[in-house]
Amino acid sequence: MTLEVENLNVSYGRKRVLSDVSFAVEEGDFVLISGPSGCGKSTLALALSGLIPHAKRVNMSGSVKINGTDTRDKSVAALACSIGIVFQNPACQLFCSTVQDEVSFAPRNRVLSGGILDEEELARRTLYALAGTGILHLREKRLHELSDGERQRVAIASVLSMRPGVLVLDEPTANLDWEGTELVMETLSRLNREAGITILIIEHRLSAVYPYCSKAMIMNEGTVAAFGISERVFSDKRRLMRLGLRFPWRWVENGTQRYVPEGISQPPGEGEPLVTLEGISAGYGKRRVFSDIDLSIYPSEFVALVGKNGAGKSTLARVIAGMHRKKRGTIRWHPSVRRLPSGRRVGFLFQNTGEQLLCGSVDEEVSLGPECFGLDGALVERALSATDLLRLGERSPRTLSMGEAQRCVLAAACASDPVLYILDEPSVGQDWEHLSRMMGYLRGLRKKGKAVLLITHDDKLVCRFAERIVLLEEGRIIADGVPRKSSPQRMTAVY
Repeated sequence: MTLEVENLNVSYGRKRVLSDVSFAVEEGDFVLISGPSGCGKSTLALALSGLIPHAKRVNMSGSVKINGTDTRDKSVAALACSIGIVFQNPACQLFCSTVQDEVSFAPRNRVLSGGILDEEELARRTLYALAGTGILHLREKRLHELSDGERQRVAIASVLSMRPGVLVLDEPTANLDWEGTELVMETLSRLNREAGITILIIEHRLSAVYPYCSKAMIMNEGTVAAFGISERVFSDKRRLMRLGLRFPWRWVENGTQRYVPEGISQPPGEGEPLVTLEGISAGYGKRRVFSDIDLSIYPSEFVALVGKNGAGKSTLARVIAGMHRKKRGTIRWHPSVRRLPSGRRVGFLFQNTGEQLLCGSVDEEVSLGPECFGLDGALVERALSATDLLRLGERSPRTLSMGEAQRCVLAAACASDPVLYILDEPSVGQDWEHLSRMMGYLRGLRKKGKAVLLITHDDKLVCRFAERIVLLEEGRIIADGVPRKSSPQRMTAVY
């Protein structure tokens, strides 16, 4: 299917998000779309799928056409048979209780030639989507039992089962480990090659998508800054640097650089730990997520907690923050912070920032903690400046892009001046410039004895900022130490 966008303009009230966007995508193209946080990429995805203007109240002019038909002339239900969309936040599109029910839901309700798909075709589509995204083993699982990364793959599978002619994905790899990322990308590549499906994928992790794409688009401030053959678009390194984007890794035959934790026998910190976990076990109902975890985090440490999707990283972080009840074990905080309220002890950035946004404006959101705790208002301005949100102070957090919302939540955490910062996948929706700026600010806080626990699948982020890596696998810490170079991988960074 072909896709034509002509003079597309989209505004939320007085805020212009897209300005005179025009481009054409041919059937079978594989297009990578990137750009700075807040430049309009997600709004473009909604417009391409027809959710704008049908399901979202905005001012729109110009046109989006699929095979020559304007999206305004078809209902959202009719468009779903031609174009599928995977959102940044998988929770927005998951409705059923089990994985298999979720993946089969859309095709089960799809009407073809006056009749519903027969059970044999339905089973084929469901199996194909489950296997293609590497979640066949999860088919009987309940959605609430899955990690965020696993939910992301379920969301992708639920759209793949519809076999649309055009597929739009908004940061589908953001919460995935490299194994899951490669499974998804290889699936998309196969759909593109063998079924001729046109794919448009919005990503900040350029290295994950670059080897597969035929065309690329760079957006900036609601406009198309560059569009064309991917090699040509990414050959302008100055433009990428100016927009705060990472040059994609080169796919090579014998890769060289990847970082792994080097085991050590002695704790790396000095003095008394900020927080100590001894024999901690936790889970959900009868399901044990991890067992007998021993871990100490020291003042001024920058620790990366890494591991595959489902290893228990987010659950462990929530246990440390007091947000999830442990089943067994002891957590001891340093005497100097033991009596602090939980919001002053731990500043937490969730993967899903929608769970943390409460107020009507960015300024109110970031000021809420300091007002509750009676802290100096100067903390608010410093936090807004560090996260590049000073110009967005009057905006509602609900109108922000995913990356801007992430920075808003982080600013709110910083303004409450906690002693331990826990960041669960902070790279979602972030360009490299904003991500580096945020991490640099947090690293600077270590001079005041603050500690950072970073949870991410972004290798470069770990290598650039973490001084200690804790590797969690199948509910156990299997390595804890400092980064060292290793050479068994097939990708190498070129910056």
